[in-house]
Amino acid sequence: MENKLFDLAGIEISWCPGCGDFLILDSIKKALAELGLTPLDVVVVSGIGQAAKTPHYMKSHFFNGLHGRALSNATAIKAANPALEVIAVGGDGDMYGEGGNHFIHTVRRNPGITNLVYNNMVYGLTKGQASPTSPRGFRTATQVDGVQSAPFNPLAVALSLGATFVARAFAGNGEQTKEIIKRAVRHKGYALVDIFQPCVSFNHVHTYKWFRENTYTLEGHDEGDFDAAMKLALLEEGPFPLGTLYCKEGIAPFEETLAAYRKDKRPLFQREAPREAAREVLAAMGR
Repeated sequence: MENKLFDLAGIEISWCPGCGDFLILDSIKKALAELGLTPLDVVVVSGIGQAAKTPHYMKSHFFNGLHGRALSNATAIKAANPALEVIAVGGDGDMYGEGGNHFIHTVRRNPGITNLVYNNMVYGLTKGQASPTSPRGFRTATQVDGVQSAPFNPLAVALSLGATFVARAFAGNGEQTKEIIKRAVRHKGYALVDIFQPCVSFNHVHTYKWFRENTYTLEGHDEGDFDAAMKLALLEEGPFPLGTLYCKEGIAPFEETLAAYRKDKRPLFQREAPREAAREVLAAMGR
């Protein structure tokens, strides 16, 4: 099945020519099509930023909300209708900065959503300030002497909080990125895919060339070995591994732990007596 199934014709895309977002968008559409999904099966959720414009350029359900709130919205959508494939997309600023607290607690809850983070180590929408993942010494128009803070480590944080699927990709490796996204979508539980994405306008350090020279594909790695995954996640200098660092199956996702789901697996909007269902949930909570 061709990725054109998710194409929107005649839509003007506002990303800069050469932006890694184009490649990620292509990988997402190909992954969903190859999984046999249709636009009616998918909801793409985002906040604010260049990466957060992704759902505007796809033919599927989408929800575009406030800055940093994509994960809370995505969790709610999945809880309301577990049959949907829910994908939360955003940049490193949107997900790890403004949305950092939501990121932490979404990992803890383990909802059955796919979280794709376009990590370009800079704020691309607001003209190039340092982001949570900018490395020490990285110079910007507002950090003229270089970034002084240690960069946020999303992979290590996710693992430490019990994430059941943690992976990293590079936008320039389209085929590999597509396959990682497919696995993340198939995973039953929260799946983080941190995607290295060159910003051609505001980050002239971490270019396509830099990522190719400072990454490698994982081979022979035991995805069930937590300690090995954490060791890889804690690398401070390249080369950085691309692939699935950790995967743990068999953990019930958040939406299946809800009392409303255990009593009736139909989406909320399909139930004959939603008010009665709500009363039952409140009763189970002792209210």
